Amino acid sequence: MSSPVTEPAVLDALRPIVDPDFGKSIVDLGFVKDVRIDGGSVAFAIELTTPACPVKAEFEKAARERVLALPGVERVDVRMTAQTRGRAGAPDAEVLPGVRNTIAVASGKGGVGKSTTALNLALALREAGARVGLMDADVYGPSIPLLTGVKGRPHAQEGRILPHEGLGLKLMSMGFFLTDNSPVIWRGPMVHGLVRQFLTDVAWGELDYLVVDMPPGTGDAALTLTQQAPLAGAVIVTTANDLSLIDARKGLSMFEKVEVPVLGIVENMSYFTPPDLPDRRYYLFGEGGGRRTAEELGVDFLGEVPIDPRIVEGGDRGRPILLEAPDSDAAAAFRAIAGLVARKLAVLAERTPALADANITWVS
Repeated sequence: MSSPVTEPAVLDALRPIVDPDFGKSIVDLGFVKDVRIDGGSVAFAIELTTPACPVKAEFEKAARERVLALPGVERVDVRMTAQTRGRAGAPDAEVLPGVRNTIAVASGKGGVGKSTTALNLALALREAGARVGLMDADVYGPSIPLLTGVKGRPHAQEGRILPHEGLGLKLMSMGFFLTDNSPVIWRGPMVHGLVRQFLTDVAWGELDYLVVDMPPGTGDAALTLTQQAPLAGAVIVTTANDLSLIDARKGLSMFEKVEVPVLGIVENMSYFTPPDLPDRRYYLFGEGGGRRTAEELGVDFLGEVPIDPRIVEGGDRGRPILLEAPDSDAAAAFRAIAGLVARKLAVLAERTPALADANITWVS
């Protein structure tokens, strides 16, 4: 007759599972919760630092196999949960109360797919189970209404602007207040005021991530955001050609000067694979430029997003690639980038204990 299963034995079986970002056992990190033993049945939860964890499935499989191998264990129930770490502003905070992580998606110049990247990053985080908002801060060329298919002037309630909701995201854009032919001719103070209003007067509610589609360059709107928004980190979008990389360096320098962590560089439109030649890659704008720039500047390279005509075609119809072609290589690239971004933010929050105070738990 086998010995009764004990909680210490279960924890010892799980101890060899190491979180790759923190470099420690999930047991020592306190990720294993609520261990329950009923005869030969064992149940427990593994609470990760973000619902967008890319190793969630591997953790679940390894945990089940290790505990099931214990003598006397006949059944294992593993619940994967996540507690998003981040800033968790006070409910009465003036700027973005309740938003745990604000992510700036920026580029040094236009035309590199920054807005498309911001939208698909937000969708990938939402797809993983997080509550996500998308703020279009590109006041001179707002594109989120077109890319999401959401239009119309937002409503106000009790002095707060209610963001639109579409594609599972909370959305705010200058484009919601304009007609299709309205030019935006504003000077610096007006831009400053609008950005400030988006940060303080929009009822974003409780969000795990607010993705901010930054205006290109380092002008008034960009500087206002970096100085007034509690940015948890920034993602720089570029293409592989030299001109884009030069401008990407300028954007990265801006964030460093205001002490916003740069989470990494995304190389968009990296290569093209013809449908009839799935094993071929054509690097139309050069190869490896984004990775080399990341190495030179000492930041992480988050990944390459291939050229896919469906990104443009779907964007014109309010159908981002994650919805238009969810099994495509481009969609997979955006999901992988979102996972890396979420994990990096979790690590940053853990290194700053005052930030790691979120209290919303997601169960999958």
